[in-house]
Amino acid sequence: MKKVIVYDTTLRDGAQGEGISFSLPAKIRIARCLDEFGIDYVEGGFAASNPKDMAFFAEMKKVKLKHAKLAAFGSTRRAGLTAAQDSGLAAILQAGTPVATLFGKSWLLHVEKVLKTTPEENLAMIADSVRFLKKRGKEVVYDAEHFFDGYRDDPAYALRTLEAAASAGADSLVLCDTNGGRLTSEVVAITNEVAARFPKAVLGIHTHNDSDLAVANSLAAVEAGATMVQGTINGYGERTGNANLCSIIPALALKMGAKLACGPQLKKLRSVSLLVDEIADQRPVKSRPFVGESAFAHKAGMHVDAVGKVSQSFEHVDPESVGNERRILMSELSGASNVRMKTGEMGLVFRKDSPAVKDILRRLEHLEKNGYAFESADASFKLLVQKVLKKHVPFFELQGFSVVVQKKDAASKATTTATIKIGVKGKTELTAGEGDGPVDALNDALRKVLHRFYPAIDSVVLQDYHVRILNPETATQATTRVLIDSSDGRDRWGTVGVSENIIEASWEALVDSVEYKLFLDEQRRRAPKKRK
Repeated sequence: MKKVIVYDTTLRDGAQGEGISFSLPAKIRIARCLDEFGIDYVEGGFAASNPKDMAFFAEMKKVKLKHAKLAAFGSTRRAGLTAAQDSGLAAILQAGTPVATLFGKSWLLHVEKVLKTTPEENLAMIADSVRFLKKRGKEVVYDAEHFFDGYRDDPAYALRTLEAAASAGADSLVLCDTNGGRLTSEVVAITNEVAARFPKAVLGIHTHNDSDLAVANSLAAVEAGATMVQGTINGYGERTGNANLCSIIPALALKMGAKLACGPQLKKLRSVSLLVDEIADQRPVKSRPFVGESAFAHKAGMHVDAVGKVSQSFEHVDPESVGNERRILMSELSGASNVRMKTGEMGLVFRKDSPAVKDILRRLEHLEKNGYAFESADASFKLLVQKVLKKHVPFFELQGFSVVVQKKDAASKATTTATIKIGVKGKTELTAGEGDGPVDALNDALRKVLHRFYPAIDSVVLQDYHVRILNPETATQATTRVLIDSSDGRDRWGTVGVSENIIEASWEALVDSVEYKLFLDEQRRRAPKKRK
């Protein structure tokens, strides 16, 4: 098994992505998470770029990592200075990390047009900087910036830059597709050439995703001789992002047979992805390979039928191997297999030719035609099944509601009051609630009533609220679909409501959300207790 080193740069390169910003506590939390997961190197930041990164390195001196090596990032010395005079190299030493990652120029375009120095001086800058850090006990990772572009422009000079770093003692040489523009065939050919030229070197690969090839190029480079892969969790990074380690790691471990330090922790991959999204305040991308919510979601009836018989028929890896799970989606494309598998999650078992399955499908198709979508509304679908089977007993019944929005003048903030009248356990209850808007006010009023009868609803939190206009061409008469995501801290579920009136659609989704919580609790109470 080929051993591959995983080098994470989420805290440095990932933080350069649009909309990404990590506080100091957040950076420490992510570093600990990556260490526990088994990442080999954690790049903490650009030592000379900002006080926050230096504060991180100072705090990390108090943190004992179990496995990962912490790296400080920086540039080779500036032209015309000695290494000892360079403030950037001094900052790397001040960071106090065991690893120093240096980037230097490989492309004559950058040497002559950006740095405005000579090719020979650039080679001296690389060698002097690596030698300076090595003499001070640092492990040096040399990032050959724009290497593939430089090699296409002048192969001999690009290789001389690597030779300068290697001869000065660099511990690894990392080939960077900094612009993210190189095709996979080019990466393979050039990496092969470098591997032949430096047979004893630890070669790394660092790619960006501007051509949507970062993961493919990283994996291809490993096949061509690289043994270190740099990337970020969830592919965060400047412009279109860096190579996504959440795709690279399982591909290396499960498809290429590589030996990874984080391999034994692979089942934690999805949780690592979600944690970093949460800390970065980013909405998880459902379509992410391996770790996304939709990565193993099946919608077409033929697919569901096949995967129910043989999982490999439409799943390239076992969902559990990366901490994910299979999801069966309900839509107008659903067939009897979808219904049977989905209701199986509820403990219901139907024969292939069961009339109940046909009734559920018929009801589902009717609602879909009227704008309902159950792909992200599992809870509403499960309540629908109970209603079709005539097993649903409402926990409360609406007898009426009204919503009043008041705004005194142009400068004042609008206020909302909702009044609801519902029947609960044979009693009629009337109450009012206030909120920032109609849905918030209705939620407040509903909880005030139900708390006395069902205290468990206090744990339900509305986590997200989506509104979609289904037929915008009808302007203000358009039909509205509302999706609400809820959680009680243990489970998470989605509900849907549809109406020409946005408040009515919201109420429908809100009621399903609360009823599903009560339905879940009732199911748990009825479930047979396991013997100890």
